[in-house]
Amino acid sequence: MDAPTGATSRPPVRERVRRAAVPAVPALVMLVLGLWRLDRDGMWRDEAVSFQVGRRTVPQIWRLLHDVDAVHGLYYLLLHAVLAVHPGEVVLRLPSVCAAAGTAALVAELGRRLVRPRVGLWAGLLYAVTPMAGHYAQEGRSYALVAAGATAATLLFVRAVASGSWWAYGAVLGLTCWLHEFAVLLLLAHAGSLALARAGGRVWRGWGCAAAAVVVALLPMVLVSRGQSAQLAWLRAPTAETAGGLLRKFLGPADSVFWVCCALGCLGLLRLVGRRGEPTGAGVGLPVMVVPPAVLMLVSQASPLYVDRYVLYALSGAPLLVACGAERVAEAAGRTRRGGGPRRRRLLSPSLTLLGVAAVALSLCHQFPLLEQDRDPGGRADDLGAVSRAAGRELAAGDAVVYLPAAMRNVAIAYPRPFRGTRDVLRVAGAAESGTLYGREAPVAELRRRLARLDRVWVVGDRRVLGGRWVPRDAVERAKVSVLWQEFAGREEAVRGVATVRLYVRPVSARPPSAPPRPGRR
Repeated sequence: MDAPTGATSRPPVRERVRRAAVPAVPALVMLVLGLWRLDRDGMWRDEAVSFQVGRRTVPQIWRLLHDVDAVHGLYYLLLHAVLAVHPGEVVLRLPSVCAAAGTAALVAELGRRLVRPRVGLWAGLLYAVTPMAGHYAQEGRSYALVAAGATAATLLFVRAVASGSWWAYGAVLGLTCWLHEFAVLLLLAHAGSLALARAGGRVWRGWGCAAAAVVVALLPMVLVSRGQSAQLAWLRAPTAETAGGLLRKFLGPADSVFWVCCALGCLGLLRLVGRRGEPTGAGVGLPVMVVPPAVLMLVSQASPLYVDRYVLYALSGAPLLVACGAERVAEAAGRTRRGGGPRRRRLLSPSLTLLGVAAVALSLCHQFPLLEQDRDPGGRADDLGAVSRAAGRELAAGDAVVYLPAAMRNVAIAYPRPFRGTRDVLRVAGAAESGTLYGREAPVAELRRRLARLDRVWVVGDRRVLGGRWVPRDAVERAKVSVLWQEFAGREEAVRGVATVRLYVRPVSARPPSAPPRPGRR
Protein backbone atom coordinates (compact mmCIF):
# COMPACT_ATOMS: atom_id res chain seq x y z
CA MET A 1 0.00 0.00 0.00
CA ASP A 2 1.12 3.59 -0.53
CA ALA A 3 2.89 5.12 2.42
CA PRO A 4 0.82 7.86 4.08
CA THR A 5 1.92 11.39 3.49
CA GLY A 6 1.31 14.53 5.50
CA ALA A 7 -1.59 16.81 4.70
CA THR A 8 0.67 19.52 3.29
CA SER A 9 3.49 17.39 1.87
CA ARG A 10 3.73 16.82 -1.87
CA PRO A 11 6.01 14.32 -3.56
CA PRO A 12 8.86 15.79 -5.61
CA VAL A 13 8.23 16.54 -9.28
CA ARG A 14 10.36 13.59 -10.35
CA GLU A 15 8.32 11.26 -8.16
CA ARG A 16 5.03 12.64 -9.51
CA VAL A 17 6.26 12.06 -13.06
CA ARG A 18 7.16 8.47 -12.22
CA ARG A 19 3.74 7.88 -10.67
CA ALA A 20 2.02 9.30 -13.73
CA ALA A 21 4.17 7.20 -16.07
CA VAL A 22 3.13 3.92 -14.43
CA PRO A 23 -0.47 4.02 -15.73
CA ALA A 24 0.29 6.23 -18.75
CA VAL A 25 2.72 3.87 -20.50
CA PRO A 26 0.42 0.79 -20.48
CA ALA A 27 -2.51 2.99 -21.55
CA LEU A 28 -0.48 4.29 -24.49
CA VAL A 29 0.57 0.78 -25.53
CA MET A 30 -3.03 -0.44 -25.33
CA LEU A 31 -4.21 2.58 -27.29
CA VAL A 32 -1.70 1.95 -30.08
CA LEU A 33 -2.59 -1.75 -30.29
CA GLY A 34 -6.29 -0.92 -30.15
CA LEU A 35 -6.10 1.60 -32.99
CA TRP A 36 -3.93 -0.66 -35.13
CA ARG A 37 -6.11 -1.85 -38.05
CA LEU A 38 -9.24 -0.70 -36.28
CA ASP A 39 -10.96 -0.27 -39.63
CA ARG A 40 -11.33 -3.93 -40.59
CA ASP A 41 -13.94 -3.01 -43.19
CA GLY A 42 -16.42 -5.50 -41.84
CA MET A 43 -18.61 -5.92 -38.75
CA TRP A 44 -19.56 -9.27 -37.33
CA ARG A 45 -23.16 -9.98 -36.35
CA ASP A 46 -23.12 -8.63 -32.77
CA GLU A 47 -21.29 -5.48 -33.83
CA ALA A 48 -23.85 -4.98 -36.58
CA VAL A 49 -26.60 -5.16 -33.96
CA SER A 50 -24.82 -2.47 -31.93
CA PHE A 51 -24.45 -0.36 -35.06
CA GLN A 52 -28.04 -0.56 -36.25
CA VAL A 53 -29.61 -0.19 -32.78
CA GLY A 54 -27.32 2.71 -31.88
CA ARG A 55 -28.58 4.63 -34.92
CA ARG A 56 -32.23 4.36 -33.86
CA THR A 57 -34.01 7.11 -31.98
CA VAL A 58 -34.13 6.95 -28.20
CA PRO A 59 -37.88 6.01 -28.18
CA GLN A 60 -37.14 3.21 -30.68
CA ILE A 61 -34.29 1.91 -28.52
CA TRP A 62 -36.51 2.07 -25.44
CA ARG A 63 -39.23 0.09 -27.24
CA LEU A 64 -36.71 -2.57 -28.31
CA LEU A 65 -35.43 -3.07 -24.76
CA HIS A 66 -38.87 -4.13 -23.57
CA ASP A 67 -38.58 -7.32 -25.63
CA VAL A 68 -34.89 -8.01 -26.23
CA ASP A 69 -31.34 -6.97 -25.25
CA ALA A 70 -32.28 -5.10 -22.07
CA VAL A 71 -28.89 -6.08 -20.66
CA HIS A 72 -27.23 -3.92 -23.33
CA GLY A 73 -29.64 -0.99 -23.02
CA LEU A 74 -27.25 1.48 -21.37
CA TYR A 75 -24.57 0.65 -23.95
CA TYR A 76 -26.98 1.24 -26.84
CA LEU A 77 -27.90 4.64 -25.43
CA LEU A 78 -24.21 5.50 -25.18
CA LEU A 79 -23.68 4.42 -28.79
CA HIS A 80 -26.64 6.52 -29.87
CA ALA A 81 -24.74 9.60 -28.69
CA VAL A 82 -21.42 8.41 -30.16
CA LEU A 83 -22.79 7.46 -33.58
CA ALA A 84 -24.61 10.79 -33.80
CA VAL A 85 -21.13 12.28 -34.37
CA HIS A 86 -20.39 9.98 -37.30
CA PRO A 87 -22.10 6.63 -38.06
CA GLY A 88 -19.11 4.51 -39.03
CA GLU A 89 -17.33 1.30 -38.00
CA VAL A 90 -14.29 3.07 -36.55
CA VAL A 91 -16.41 5.40 -34.42
CA LEU A 92 -18.45 2.37 -33.30
CA ARG A 93 -15.29 0.73 -31.92
CA LEU A 94 -13.60 3.82 -30.46
CA PRO A 95 -15.37 3.60 -27.05
CA SER A 96 -14.01 0.06 -26.65
CA VAL A 97 -10.48 1.15 -27.58
CA CYS A 98 -10.57 4.00 -25.06
CA ALA A 99 -12.05 1.73 -22.39
CA ALA A 100 -9.32 -0.89 -22.94
CA ALA A 101 -6.63 1.78 -22.63
CA GLY A 102 -8.28 2.96 -19.42
CA THR A 103 -8.35 -0.60 -18.08
CA ALA A 104 -4.62 -1.04 -18.74
CA ALA A 105 -3.97 2.18 -16.81
CA LEU A 106 -6.20 1.05 -13.93
CA VAL A 107 -4.47 -2.34 -13.70
CA ALA A 108 -1.15 -0.51 -13.52
CA GLU A 109 -2.44 1.78 -10.79
CA LEU A 110 -3.68 -1.24 -8.83
CA GLY A 111 -0.24 -2.82 -8.98
CA ARG A 112 1.44 0.44 -7.98
CA ARG A 113 -0.86 0.97 -5.03
CA LEU A 114 -0.89 -2.62 -3.77
CA VAL A 115 2.78 -3.47 -4.29
CA ARG A 116 5.12 -0.95 -5.93
CA PRO A 117 5.42 1.10 -9.14
CA ARG A 118 7.34 -1.44 -11.21
CA VAL A 119 4.74 -4.12 -10.44
CA GLY A 120 2.04 -1.76 -11.65
CA LEU A 121 4.00 -1.03 -14.83
CA TRP A 122 4.50 -4.73 -15.56
CA ALA A 123 0.87 -5.60 -14.82
CA GLY A 124 -0.50 -2.80 -17.00
CA LEU A 125 1.77 -3.72 -19.90
CA LEU A 126 0.87 -7.40 -19.57
CA TYR A 127 -2.79 -6.49 -19.82
CA ALA A 128 -2.16 -4.31 -22.87
CA VAL A 129 -0.38 -7.04 -24.86
CA THR A 130 -2.80 -9.87 -23.96
CA PRO A 131 -4.59 -10.93 -27.19
CA MET A 132 -7.93 -11.28 -25.39
CA ALA A 133 -7.77 -7.64 -24.27
CA GLY A 134 -6.82 -6.56 -27.79
CA HIS A 135 -9.67 -8.56 -29.30
CA TYR A 136 -12.40 -6.85 -27.30
CA ALA A 137 -10.68 -3.47 -27.56
CA GLN A 138 -11.56 -3.64 -31.26
CA GLU A 139 -15.13 -4.82 -30.91
CA GLY A 140 -18.19 -2.58 -30.97
CA ARG A 141 -19.81 -4.19 -27.94
CA SER A 142 -20.02 -3.33 -24.25
CA TYR A 143 -17.47 -5.79 -22.85
CA ALA A 144 -14.38 -3.53 -22.89
CA LEU A 145 -16.40 -0.83 -21.12
CA VAL A 146 -17.56 -3.36 -18.52
CA ALA A 147 -13.93 -4.37 -17.95
CA ALA A 148 -12.94 -0.73 -17.44
CA GLY A 149 -15.78 -0.14 -14.98
CA ALA A 150 -15.03 -3.33 -13.06
CA THR A 151 -11.32 -2.52 -12.78
CA ALA A 152 -12.13 1.02 -11.65
CA ALA A 153 -14.44 -0.48 -9.03
CA THR A 154 -11.63 -2.78 -7.86
CA LEU A 155 -9.27 0.18 -7.46
CA LEU A 156 -11.97 2.05 -5.53
CA PHE A 157 -12.47 -1.09 -3.42
CA VAL A 158 -8.79 -1.06 -2.44
CA ARG A 159 -8.99 2.63 -1.57
CA ALA A 160 -12.21 2.13 0.40
CA VAL A 161 -10.61 -0.59 2.53
CA ALA A 162 -8.03 2.00 3.61
CA SER A 163 -10.26 5.08 3.81
CA GLY A 164 -13.61 3.65 4.92
CA SER A 165 -15.53 5.60 2.24
CA TRP A 166 -17.54 3.18 0.08
CA TRP A 167 -19.98 5.38 -1.87
CA ALA A 168 -17.75 5.82 -4.95
CA TYR A 169 -17.13 2.06 -5.09
CA GLY A 170 -20.85 1.29 -4.95
CA ALA A 171 -21.72 3.94 -7.54
CA VAL A 172 -19.12 2.79 -10.09
CA LEU A 173 -19.85 -0.90 -9.66
CA GLY A 174 -23.60 -0.28 -9.83
CA LEU A 175 -23.21 1.61 -13.10
CA THR A 176 -20.95 -1.14 -14.45
CA CYS A 177 -23.56 -3.77 -13.63
CA TRP A 178 -26.07 -1.83 -15.70
CA LEU A 179 -23.66 -2.15 -18.63
CA HIS A 180 -23.74 -5.92 -18.08
CA GLU A 181 -25.45 -7.62 -15.16
CA PHE A 182 -22.87 -10.39 -14.74
CA ALA A 183 -20.41 -7.77 -13.47
CA VAL A 184 -22.24 -8.22 -10.14
CA LEU A 185 -20.12 -11.36 -9.64
CA LEU A 186 -17.23 -9.00 -8.90
CA LEU A 187 -18.81 -8.52 -5.47
CA LEU A 188 -17.95 -12.13 -4.65
CA ALA A 189 -14.37 -11.60 -5.77
CA HIS A 190 -14.05 -8.57 -3.50
CA ALA A 191 -15.53 -10.54 -0.62
CA GLY A 192 -12.79 -13.09 -1.22
CA SER A 193 -10.17 -10.34 -1.08
CA LEU A 194 -11.56 -9.11 2.23
CA ALA A 195 -11.41 -12.63 3.63
CA LEU A 196 -7.79 -13.04 2.53
CA ALA A 197 -6.96 -9.64 4.06
CA ARG A 198 -8.63 -10.67 7.35
CA ALA A 199 -10.57 -7.41 7.28
CA GLY A 200 -12.23 -6.11 10.43
CA GLY A 201 -15.92 -5.81 11.09
CA ARG A 202 -16.06 -2.13 10.18
CA VAL A 203 -14.66 -2.83 6.73
CA TRP A 204 -17.06 -5.72 6.19
CA ARG A 205 -20.02 -3.55 7.19
CA GLY A 206 -19.00 -0.76 4.82
CA TRP A 207 -18.52 -3.18 1.97
CA GLY A 208 -21.77 -4.98 2.79
CA CYS A 209 -23.79 -1.75 2.60
CA ALA A 210 -22.22 -0.88 -0.77
CA ALA A 211 -22.81 -4.41 -2.07
CA ALA A 212 -26.45 -4.34 -0.97
CA ALA A 213 -26.96 -1.01 -2.76
CA VAL A 214 -25.46 -2.46 -5.97
CA VAL A 215 -27.72 -5.53 -5.83
CA VAL A 216 -30.86 -3.50 -5.11
CA ALA A 217 -30.07 -1.09 -7.96
CA LEU A 218 -29.60 -4.04 -10.32
CA LEU A 219 -32.89 -5.80 -9.46
CA PRO A 220 -34.98 -4.07 -12.18
CA MET A 221 -32.47 -5.18 -14.81
CA VAL A 222 -32.51 -8.75 -13.49
CA LEU A 223 -36.32 -8.93 -13.56
CA VAL A 224 -36.49 -7.68 -17.16
CA SER A 225 -33.60 -9.80 -18.45
CA ARG A 226 -35.07 -12.98 -16.92
CA GLY A 227 -38.01 -12.55 -19.29
CA GLN A 228 -35.58 -12.35 -22.21
CA SER A 229 -33.56 -15.44 -21.29
CA ALA A 230 -34.57 -17.17 -24.54
CA GLN A 231 -31.78 -15.17 -26.18
CA LEU A 232 -29.30 -17.47 -24.42
CA ALA A 233 -30.95 -20.72 -25.50
CA TRP A 234 -28.01 -21.46 -27.80
CA LEU A 235 -25.55 -21.76 -24.89
CA ARG A 236 -24.25 -25.08 -23.60
CA ALA A 237 -22.86 -26.01 -20.19
CA PRO A 238 -19.13 -25.25 -19.90
CA THR A 239 -16.67 -28.10 -19.38
CA ALA A 240 -13.20 -28.52 -17.90
CA GLU A 241 -11.87 -27.82 -21.38
CA THR A 242 -13.78 -24.51 -21.34
CA ALA A 243 -12.09 -23.52 -18.08
CA GLY A 244 -8.67 -24.48 -19.44
CA GLY A 245 -9.29 -22.44 -22.56
CA LEU A 246 -10.21 -19.37 -20.53
CA LEU A 247 -7.07 -19.74 -18.39
CA ARG A 248 -4.98 -19.84 -21.56
CA LYS A 249 -6.69 -16.70 -22.85
CA PHE A 250 -6.02 -14.94 -19.56
CA LEU A 251 -2.34 -15.88 -19.32
CA GLY A 252 -1.43 -15.93 -23.01
CA PRO A 253 -2.42 -18.27 -25.87
CA ALA A 254 1.19 -18.82 -27.00
CA ASP A 255 2.68 -21.85 -25.20
CA SER A 256 5.92 -20.14 -24.19
CA VAL A 257 4.06 -17.15 -22.74
CA PHE A 258 1.43 -19.29 -21.05
CA TRP A 259 3.83 -21.50 -19.11
CA VAL A 260 6.05 -18.62 -17.99
CA CYS A 261 2.99 -16.70 -16.78
CA CYS A 262 1.70 -19.83 -15.02
CA ALA A 263 5.00 -20.17 -13.15
CA LEU A 264 5.07 -16.48 -12.19
CA GLY A 265 1.42 -16.61 -11.14
CA CYS A 266 2.19 -19.50 -8.79
CA LEU A 267 5.07 -17.50 -7.30
CA GLY A 268 2.69 -14.59 -6.82
CA LEU A 269 0.47 -16.79 -4.66
CA LEU A 270 3.27 -17.01 -2.07
CA ARG A 271 2.24 -13.51 -0.95
CA LEU A 272 -1.50 -14.09 -1.01
CA VAL A 273 -1.95 -12.86 2.56
CA GLY A 274 -0.24 -9.78 3.94
CA ARG A 275 -0.61 -7.69 7.07
CA ARG A 276 -3.97 -7.91 8.75
CA GLY A 277 -6.54 -5.60 7.18
CA GLU A 278 -4.46 -4.81 4.09
CA PRO A 279 -5.17 -6.62 0.79
CA THR A 280 -2.14 -7.69 -1.21
CA GLY A 281 -1.67 -7.65 -4.97
CA ALA A 282 -2.17 -11.40 -5.19
CA GLY A 283 -5.01 -11.23 -2.66
CA VAL A 284 -6.88 -8.90 -5.03
CA GLY A 285 -5.73 -10.34 -8.37
CA LEU A 286 -6.49 -14.01 -7.69
CA PRO A 287 -10.15 -13.59 -6.61
CA VAL A 288 -10.86 -11.18 -9.48
CA MET A 289 -9.33 -13.64 -11.94
CA VAL A 290 -10.94 -16.81 -10.58
CA VAL A 291 -14.19 -16.13 -8.73
CA PRO A 292 -16.48 -14.57 -11.41
CA PRO A 293 -15.66 -17.16 -14.13
CA ALA A 294 -15.83 -20.06 -11.66
CA VAL A 295 -19.20 -19.00 -10.25
CA LEU A 296 -20.69 -18.41 -13.69
CA MET A 297 -19.42 -21.79 -14.91
CA LEU A 298 -20.89 -23.56 -11.88
CA VAL A 299 -24.26 -21.88 -12.31
CA SER A 300 -24.15 -22.75 -16.01
CA GLN A 301 -24.11 -26.46 -15.19
CA ALA A 302 -27.80 -26.07 -14.30
CA SER A 303 -28.74 -23.15 -16.56
CA PRO A 304 -26.16 -22.34 -19.25
CA LEU A 305 -25.17 -18.67 -19.07
CA TYR A 306 -21.42 -18.75 -19.62
CA VAL A 307 -19.61 -17.06 -22.50
CA ASP A 308 -16.00 -15.95 -22.05
CA ARG A 309 -16.74 -12.35 -23.02
CA TYR A 310 -19.23 -12.10 -20.16
CA VAL A 311 -16.30 -12.35 -17.73
CA LEU A 312 -13.73 -10.35 -19.70
CA TYR A 313 -13.44 -8.06 -16.68
CA ALA A 314 -11.87 -10.94 -14.72
CA LEU A 315 -8.86 -10.74 -17.05
CA SER A 316 -7.55 -7.75 -15.08
CA GLY A 317 -6.64 -10.03 -12.16
CA ALA A 318 -4.31 -12.25 -14.21
CA PRO A 319 -1.57 -9.72 -15.10
CA LEU A 320 -1.66 -8.40 -11.53
CA LEU A 321 -1.01 -11.88 -10.17
CA VAL A 322 1.73 -12.58 -12.73
CA ALA A 323 3.43 -9.24 -11.99
CA CYS A 324 3.39 -10.10 -8.28
CA GLY A 325 5.23 -13.32 -9.11
CA ALA A 326 7.73 -11.40 -11.21
CA GLU A 327 8.31 -9.11 -8.23
CA ARG A 328 9.21 -12.15 -6.12
CA VAL A 329 11.85 -13.04 -8.72
CA ALA A 330 13.12 -9.45 -8.73
CA GLU A 331 13.35 -9.43 -4.93
CA ALA A 332 15.34 -12.66 -4.98
CA ALA A 333 17.70 -11.16 -7.55
CA GLY A 334 18.09 -8.06 -5.39
CA ARG A 335 18.98 -10.12 -2.33
CA THR A 336 21.76 -11.92 -4.18
CA ARG A 337 23.32 -8.55 -5.04
CA ARG A 338 23.19 -6.94 -1.60
CA GLY A 339 26.92 -7.20 -1.20
CA GLY A 340 27.47 -4.67 -3.98
CA GLY A 341 26.92 -1.55 -1.85
CA PRO A 342 24.15 1.08 -1.81
CA ARG A 343 25.04 2.59 -5.17
CA ARG A 344 24.91 -0.76 -6.91
CA ARG A 345 21.57 -1.56 -5.31
CA ARG A 346 20.16 1.78 -6.49
CA LEU A 347 21.26 0.96 -10.03
CA LEU A 348 19.84 -2.55 -9.81
CA SER A 349 16.23 -1.40 -9.24
CA PRO A 350 15.75 0.40 -12.58
CA SER A 351 17.63 -2.40 -14.31
CA LEU A 352 15.15 -4.95 -12.97
CA THR A 353 12.27 -2.72 -14.02
CA LEU A 354 13.59 -2.49 -17.57
CA LEU A 355 14.24 -6.23 -17.60
CA GLY A 356 10.58 -6.84 -16.76
CA VAL A 357 9.49 -4.44 -19.50
CA ALA A 358 11.75 -6.29 -21.95
CA ALA A 359 10.15 -9.59 -20.92
CA VAL A 360 6.69 -8.16 -21.66
CA ALA A 361 7.98 -6.93 -25.04
CA LEU A 362 9.25 -10.45 -25.74
CA SER A 363 5.82 -11.88 -24.92
CA LEU A 364 4.32 -9.37 -27.36
CA CYS A 365 6.68 -10.65 -30.07
CA HIS A 366 5.62 -14.24 -29.37
CA GLN A 367 1.94 -13.34 -29.58
CA PHE A 368 2.18 -10.79 -32.38
CA PRO A 369 0.98 -13.26 -35.08
CA LEU A 370 -2.15 -13.86 -32.98
CA LEU A 371 -2.78 -10.13 -32.68
CA GLU A 372 -2.26 -9.72 -36.41
CA GLN A 373 -4.60 -12.59 -37.22
CA ASP A 374 -7.24 -11.15 -34.90
CA ARG A 375 -7.28 -7.92 -36.89
CA ASP A 376 -8.30 -9.76 -40.02
CA PRO A 377 -12.10 -9.66 -40.55
CA GLY A 378 -11.98 -13.45 -40.78
CA GLY A 379 -10.86 -13.55 -37.16
CA ARG A 380 -14.46 -12.95 -36.07
CA ALA A 381 -17.33 -15.43 -36.19
CA ASP A 382 -18.48 -13.92 -39.47
CA ASP A 383 -17.80 -10.92 -41.67
CA LEU A 384 -20.98 -9.16 -42.69
CA GLY A 385 -19.02 -6.62 -44.71
CA ALA A 386 -17.77 -9.40 -47.00
CA VAL A 387 -21.30 -10.80 -47.27
CA SER A 388 -22.63 -7.40 -48.29
CA ARG A 389 -19.92 -7.01 -50.93
CA ALA A 390 -20.79 -10.44 -52.34
CA ALA A 391 -24.45 -9.43 -52.43
CA GLY A 392 -23.51 -6.22 -54.25
CA ARG A 393 -21.83 -8.24 -57.00
CA GLU A 394 -24.72 -10.68 -57.40
CA LEU A 395 -27.98 -8.84 -56.73
CA ALA A 396 -29.81 -6.54 -59.14
CA ALA A 397 -32.80 -4.25 -58.71
CA GLY A 398 -36.02 -6.22 -58.47
CA ASP A 399 -34.39 -9.46 -57.26
CA ALA A 400 -36.25 -11.34 -54.54
CA VAL A 401 -34.26 -11.94 -51.34
CA VAL A 402 -34.92 -14.26 -48.40
CA TYR A 403 -32.93 -14.14 -45.15
CA LEU A 404 -32.37 -17.49 -43.43
CA PRO A 405 -32.57 -17.20 -40.49
CA ALA A 406 -34.16 -13.79 -40.11
CA ALA A 407 -31.11 -12.62 -38.15
CA MET A 408 -29.19 -12.60 -41.45
CA ARG A 409 -31.25 -9.51 -42.33
CA ASN A 410 -28.68 -7.83 -40.12
CA VAL A 411 -26.47 -7.66 -43.23
CA ALA A 412 -28.99 -5.53 -45.13
CA ILE A 413 -29.71 -3.32 -42.11
CA ALA A 414 -26.03 -2.62 -41.39
CA TYR A 415 -24.97 -2.42 -45.07
CA PRO A 416 -28.10 -1.29 -46.94
CA ARG A 417 -26.49 -0.08 -50.20
CA PRO A 418 -26.07 -3.49 -51.96
CA PHE A 419 -29.70 -4.35 -51.17
CA ARG A 420 -31.35 -1.18 -52.45
CA GLY A 421 -33.98 -1.97 -55.03
CA THR A 422 -34.24 -5.64 -54.05
CA ARG A 423 -37.43 -7.17 -52.66
CA ASP A 424 -37.41 -8.52 -49.11
CA VAL A 425 -40.25 -10.90 -49.94
CA LEU A 426 -40.99 -12.19 -46.43
CA ARG A 427 -40.75 -9.03 -44.34
CA VAL A 428 -43.99 -7.53 -43.08
CA ALA A 429 -42.51 -4.87 -40.73
CA GLY A 430 -39.11 -3.20 -40.46
CA ALA A 431 -36.78 -3.64 -37.50
CA ALA A 432 -37.01 -0.17 -35.97
CA GLU A 433 -40.74 0.27 -36.56
CA SER A 434 -41.58 -3.13 -35.06
CA GLY A 435 -39.32 -2.73 -32.01
CA THR A 436 -37.31 -5.84 -32.93
CA LEU A 437 -33.73 -6.49 -33.96
CA TYR A 438 -34.43 -7.84 -37.45
CA GLY A 439 -38.05 -6.96 -38.31
CA ARG A 440 -41.13 -9.18 -38.48
CA GLU A 441 -41.77 -11.80 -41.17
CA ALA A 442 -44.89 -13.34 -42.64
CA PRO A 443 -46.40 -16.37 -40.85
CA VAL A 444 -45.95 -19.85 -42.31
CA ALA A 445 -49.06 -19.93 -44.54
CA GLU A 446 -48.35 -16.50 -46.02
CA LEU A 447 -44.67 -17.40 -46.39
CA ARG A 448 -45.55 -20.41 -48.55
CA ARG A 449 -47.89 -18.33 -50.71
CA ARG A 450 -45.25 -15.67 -51.29
CA LEU A 451 -42.54 -18.16 -52.18
CA ALA A 452 -44.91 -20.08 -54.47
CA ARG A 453 -45.06 -17.02 -56.74
CA LEU A 454 -41.30 -17.00 -57.26
CA ASP A 455 -39.18 -18.83 -59.84
CA ARG A 456 -35.86 -17.58 -58.49
CA VAL A 457 -34.81 -16.15 -55.17
CA TRP A 458 -31.53 -15.09 -53.62
CA VAL A 459 -30.95 -16.42 -50.11
CA VAL A 460 -28.66 -14.64 -47.69
CA GLY A 461 -28.29 -17.45 -45.23
CA ASP A 462 -26.35 -19.43 -42.69
CA ARG A 463 -24.63 -22.33 -44.45
CA ARG A 464 -25.27 -24.59 -41.46
CA VAL A 465 -29.02 -24.12 -41.84
CA LEU A 466 -28.95 -24.46 -45.61
CA GLY A 467 -26.84 -27.61 -45.31
CA GLY A 468 -29.09 -29.21 -42.69
CA ARG A 469 -26.43 -29.18 -39.96
CA TRP A 470 -28.55 -26.89 -37.78
CA VAL A 471 -32.34 -27.16 -37.54
CA PRO A 472 -33.98 -23.90 -36.34
CA ARG A 473 -36.53 -24.12 -33.56
CA ASP A 474 -38.75 -21.42 -35.03
CA ALA A 475 -41.58 -22.71 -37.25
CA VAL A 476 -41.15 -19.89 -39.79
CA GLU A 477 -37.46 -20.67 -40.21
CA ARG A 478 -38.17 -24.39 -40.62
CA ALA A 479 -40.80 -23.54 -43.25
CA LYS A 480 -38.23 -21.54 -45.23
CA VAL A 481 -35.83 -24.48 -45.23
CA SER A 482 -38.60 -26.89 -46.21
CA VAL A 483 -39.77 -24.82 -49.18
CA LEU A 484 -36.24 -24.23 -50.45
CA TRP A 485 -35.35 -27.93 -50.24
CA GLN A 486 -38.60 -29.19 -51.76
CA GLU A 487 -39.34 -26.62 -54.47
CA PHE A 488 -36.01 -25.00 -55.43
CA ALA A 489 -32.54 -26.04 -56.48
CA GLY A 490 -29.40 -24.19 -55.45
CA ARG A 491 -27.36 -22.64 -58.25
CA GLU A 492 -24.75 -19.88 -57.93
CA GLU A 493 -23.15 -19.27 -54.59
CA ALA A 494 -20.86 -16.63 -53.12
CA VAL A 495 -19.38 -18.26 -50.02
CA ARG A 496 -18.19 -16.06 -47.14
CA GLY A 497 -17.44 -18.28 -44.15
CA VAL A 498 -20.52 -19.19 -42.13
CA ALA A 499 -22.74 -16.91 -44.22
CA THR A 500 -23.44 -17.26 -47.92
CA VAL A 501 -25.32 -15.56 -50.74
CA ARG A 502 -26.90 -18.30 -52.84
CA LEU A 503 -29.30 -18.28 -55.78
CA TYR A 504 -32.21 -20.76 -55.68
CA VAL A 505 -34.12 -21.51 -58.88
CA ARG A 506 -37.38 -23.42 -59.25
CA PRO A 507 -36.94 -26.32 -61.71
CA VAL A 508 -39.05 -26.01 -64.86
CA SER A 509 -40.96 -29.20 -64.05
CA ALA A 510 -41.87 -27.81 -60.61
CA ARG A 511 -43.30 -24.50 -61.85
CA PRO A 512 -47.05 -24.09 -61.51
CA PRO A 513 -48.78 -24.12 -64.97
CA SER A 514 -50.31 -20.71 -64.34
CA ALA A 515 -46.96 -19.11 -63.63
CA PRO A 516 -45.09 -18.25 -66.85
CA PRO A 517 -41.32 -18.56 -66.61
CA ARG A 518 -39.48 -15.37 -65.81
CA PRO A 519 -36.25 -14.67 -67.64
CA GLY A 520 -33.19 -14.66 -65.40
CA ARG A 521 -30.36 -12.22 -65.45
CA ARG A 522 -27.94 -14.80 -66.82
